[in-house]
Amino acid sequence: MDILLEFINTTGFAAMSPGNAIMILVGIVFIGLAIVKDYEPLLLVPIGMGAIVGNIPVIEGMAMGVYDHHRWILDNGVVEYQPGSVLSYLYLGVSLGIYPPLIFLGIGAMTDFSTMLSNPKLTLLGAAAQIGVFATFLGAVWLGFTLPEAGAIGIIGGADGPTAIFLAAKLAPDLLGAIAIAAYSYMALVPVIQPPVMKLLTTREERLIRMKPPRKVSKRERMIFPIAAFLICALIAPGAITLLGMLFFGNLLKESLVTERLANTARTAFIDIVTILLGFSVGASTQADTFLKPQSLLIFGLGALSFVIATASGVMFAKLMNRFLTDKINPLVGAAGVSAVPDSARVVQMVGQQADPHNFLLMHAMAPNVAGVIGSAIAAGVLWSVLT
Repeated sequence: MDILLEFINTTGFAAMSPGNAIMILVGIVFIGLAIVKDYEPLLLVPIGMGAIVGNIPVIEGMAMGVYDHHRWILDNGVVEYQPGSVLSYLYLGVSLGIYPPLIFLGIGAMTDFSTMLSNPKLTLLGAAAQIGVFATFLGAVWLGFTLPEAGAIGIIGGADGPTAIFLAAKLAPDLLGAIAIAAYSYMALVPVIQPPVMKLLTTREERLIRMKPPRKVSKRERMIFPIAAFLICALIAPGAITLLGMLFFGNLLKESLVTERLANTARTAFIDIVTILLGFSVGASTQADTFLKPQSLLIFGLGALSFVIATASGVMFAKLMNRFLTDKINPLVGAAGVSAVPDSARVVQMVGQQADPHNFLLMHAMAPNVAGVIGSAIAAGVLWSVLT
């Protein structure tokens, strides 16, 4: 009987807390949303499974969790090395900001900047959407977060998970789990959050606007762009060198036409591997004792607000531009200024075709969408430089 009781006390059932159960349920919901609703399955399935794994209670003294790092201990005058858990080593890629730049490499290798180059004024919509970042920063400061914490929370408004993780690792490591989950959650909910805001701020006549087809961009322009754009952006925001350097390096691999093997690897197997490690590690970091805090709820609330503000800013700026343009912009395209590539552009296409089934906005929306990726990285670089 004693053996049986000892065994029961070592099981996860005996040590399970209500918080663990809640987070396991959250992980299951994430997986359900990915499978049933097809909401960002490549992100939510790894994150959901990671949340389940990270919240299984373990025996005290066994190094198994994300936060069970390796360490040197002094025992009776003898220094001993205590290894960390496997999950803690995988999580180093998150906490040290290694995974996000590698994700950007893959994004660059799969991104076509032609639509942005063909109509440069649409890049302003990507910049306008970053208002959500700085508005949320001010809101977080007002709620009592420190300046670095507020900067890390504000970047959620860019709807760019890797950028949010990168900046949180630098400015607010203690809030990394909550910020990462909030950023990826709202990226997955783009088809739910954005359409009501877009419809509320536009009239039917505005949604029916048809834009001229984009011009054809030459190979020379596409090859020059990643180098020129990196130099300009890096000089504006040196803190974004790592993210933008990898983004434009990946794009150069794609557009140079002489490194197709490398570009193909970066945009397929490589980014898939990093996405698995990043998503699972972030999910596993949501242990109930570190994640379920009042701060986490505030971060989720601010994240939702920032996403709404970013979407509204892009739409309203497009309407403002139309006052000065002969060739009008469909204001729906402004909603794609957030960095959720390509989901925001797809939402623009969907909402536009609800008004006019023969209006094709996807290619136009990709211009502010990819500009938003660059804009969120620049915003992160500025915040890191100023708040460090």
